[in-house]
Amino acid sequence: MTTLGLIGSGKIGGTLARLAVAAGIDVVLSNSRGPESLADLVAELGDKARAATPAEAAAAGDIVVVTVPLKAYQSVPVDPLVGKVVIDTNNYAPGRDGEFADVEAGVATSSELLQRHLPRSRVVKAFNNIYFKHLAVLGRPAGADGRTSLPIAGDDIEAKKAAAQLISDLGYDTVDIGALADSWRTQPGTPVYGVPYAVAEPFWENPAAPADAEKVRKAVEAAER
Repeated sequence: MTTLGLIGSGKIGGTLARLAVAAGIDVVLSNSRGPESLADLVAELGDKARAATPAEAAAAGDIVVVTVPLKAYQSVPVDPLVGKVVIDTNNYAPGRDGEFADVEAGVATSSELLQRHLPRSRVVKAFNNIYFKHLAVLGRPAGADGRTSLPIAGDDIEAKKAAAQLISDLGYDTVDIGALADSWRTQPGTPVYGVPYAVAEPFWENPAAPADAEKVRKAVEAAER
């Protein structure tokens, strides 16, 4: 992989950009406010990063991360993402996004909504269940002791392999939890959301703690609707 595209460059997007640059991956960042709003982050990241529009970031990325609020998912450009692996980090937050009937009814997950919007792309759910401050510090080289695992879900086996390779390059192992329909198991309020990656609860107020594949898998399996 040579370039990571980012549609959305907030807390998770910015963290992923930093991890990617540290791993030697070029990044093209974008957001809804325009490239000029990303000048400080690009300056921090250095020569391997540039800012662009969402359509340009979508076109440039070998893999593209969509990290926008669910209410904005239909603004994600469709044509530049045809055939590409798209990693979705989003979580459904009714207070922020408004209510989505299919998600409320359990008919579709938020990532399935994005897959409907991007019918010729291959969506993989990842990075949605870890606090951005913990994501920033828990990465370790492949094979290192204490390497943390992140759950991924998707309907395309090869897309999940590509996503897992990227995630490995960024410092994490992966636990395949199934199809996009299964990604509800990693949404806010589930046992694997935030808690395994902190020394204590509430996770957002406590230091990071490694979580291996067994710990993550057990937390995923404990999820209940």
